[in-house]
Amino acid sequence: MARKVAEPQSKICAFAPSRENMIQIIKSYLNFLWNSKNEHGVHSPFVFSLVTKCFYDKEKYAEYSILKNYRKELLENYDTIEVIDFGAGSKVFKSNTRAINQIAGNAGISKKRAELLFRITNYFQPERILEIGTSLGLATSALSLGNSKAKITTLEGCPNTLIQCQYQLQKFNINNVECVNTEFKNYLQNSQLQASNFQLIYFDGNHSKQATLDYFELLLPTITNESVWIFDDIHWSNDMTEAWKIIKKHPKVTVTIDTFQWGIVFFRQEQPKEHFVIRA
Repeated sequence: MARKVAEPQSKICAFAPSRENMIQIIKSYLNFLWNSKNEHGVHSPFVFSLVTKCFYDKEKYAEYSILKNYRKELLENYDTIEVIDFGAGSKVFKSNTRAINQIAGNAGISKKRAELLFRITNYFQPERILEIGTSLGLATSALSLGNSKAKITTLEGCPNTLIQCQYQLQKFNINNVECVNTEFKNYLQNSQLQASNFQLIYFDGNHSKQATLDYFELLLPTITNESVWIFDDIHWSNDMTEAWKIIKKHPKVTVTIDTFQWGIVFFRQEQPKEHFVIRA
């Protein structure tokens, strides 16, 4: 795995919503529950297939055990590292010296979401994947296990966190990931990158409206008809909800799915513009 060094920008290493954000999340979730549907409320064949064969797939995949052990090792790791915080910083940690198990517990993707991310990757079998915001690699491992033949590039700003991720990926023989220590926006402005085609992009690097929209616009040149983009924490704040609304309305976007935690975006030209709110 290659490691490139540039001016770093980090995935926010731990989230603890403010009281205002918590009220926003509760209101958004109640609205989500009111409007959400399961497969019986979906009339698009494409989305119906995705929901029934992927979202609600009950198969006990062997890869789930690997994801469980990957998480377990991190949660049992009491070693500390010096974390570089950028942007909003952390409301959980009082110091930049943090235990790896606490980072994994507070900032890592949940078990349920990791398994869903695995299933989505397994369902679409993307050949090239980009992840914005690596942290300790819990989501990275799900992406890799979903398609071990995929070429995955993952971006992280905190070098010490990324070193731990690389060690963990190597320990679990996950070898199809290129880890890049970089400032996100500068990396995404690279003309060579914009000439690439990523079939799946997982946005989990900066939970702010402007950054999310900047990354969206910078990566639009990479889309194909088969592209799948996943935006994390779309209801984490009013700003993120506003960013999600703008993304849904973009003329190149056709199908969007709100699972509350994630906003999933498709660019399939043969699909009519539709929005779905799905319990996943």
